[in-house]
Amino acid sequence: MATLEKIKQQISENPIILYMKGSPEQPQCGFSARAAGILDQCGKPYATVDILANPDIRQELPKYANWPTFPQLYIKGELIGGSDIIAELFEQGDLQPMIDAVNE
Repeated sequence: MATLEKIKQQISENPIILYMKGSPEQPQCGFSARAAGILDQCGKPYATVDILANPDIRQELPKYANWPTFPQLYIKGELIGGSDIIAELFEQGDLQPMIDAVNE
C-alpha cells in the first residue's frame, strides 16, 4: 500500500489519532509528550502512530496535511493541529467537547 493511502486509511479508521514521536508511554520529544498527556486527560481512547518508527509516514504526512511539524492530531478525519494548538484548545475548554463528540 502506498504511504499516502496508508495515512488516509489510518485517519479514516481512527476517530482520534495522534501522529507523534515515540508512544504515549515513551514519548521521544516534549511536544509529543505534552500532546499525549492532554489526550490522556480527556479520557477517551485514541490511536497513535510513531513517526520515528515509520519514516515513510514522517516524510509524507506533512505534505498531505500541509502541516510541517509533529505531533499532529486528527479528530474525525480533520487535522486539529500540533502541540501548542492542542494545549490551547484544552486550556480554553474547547478540546474536551471535540473529543466527547466522537462516538466509538
